[in-house]
Amino acid sequence: MLQRALTHSSANSAASNERLEFLGDRVLGLVIADGLFERYPQDSEGALALKLNALVRKEACAVAAERAGLAEHLILAKQEVKSGGRQKAVILAGACEAVIAALYLDGGMKAARTFIERYWTDSFASLNTDMRDAKTALQEWAQSRPAKATPHYNVVQREGPDHAPRFAVEVHAGDGEPALGEGGSKREAEQAAAQAMLTRLGLWPV
Repeated sequence: MLQRALTHSSANSAASNERLEFLGDRVLGLVIADGLFERYPQDSEGALALKLNALVRKEACAVAAERAGLAEHLILAKQEVKSGGRQKAVILAGACEAVIAALYLDGGMKAARTFIERYWTDSFASLNTDMRDAKTALQEWAQSRPAKATPHYNVVQREGPDHAPRFAVEVHAGDGEPALGEGGSKREAEQAAAQAMLTRLGLWPV
């Protein structure tokens, strides 16, 4: 089962970790939600939801996978290895969720919870009161200005193969200079652009 959990579809599409990933995502969500419910008794549903999203998103799962040392054990096609598959957040996150599912199926919720609590400790500790992402924060700032401008995002460059694209996005908010961000998806690039603009405005922690 562990071998299946570490097998990416590029190596074996018929016996990949995708079904385990589906289950692991749900197990992770329940354990994280339970942990947040206990840790933040004063938080509203909306505040808890923001924290939950921060802890179960792809990037958080990829960090946990790296902490657990899963990257070196991933079973990937040779071409995927050459393209940097062991460092791709989407692959690491999928494997991490699949391992959680394997632990759950083999040892029950206690085994899955032990893994999650061990490798999400730092992520829990890094949560802060304001859990807005950069795009939301920029939107709120722009709407608070006299002109009430709405940020606009434009893809200015796309490069790389389909399985490993790289996007560059510019964001415009009002009459100021645009800010540029890059990422492995449009969403990541937009977030990076919004963060770059907020940093320039002195509204984002460095």
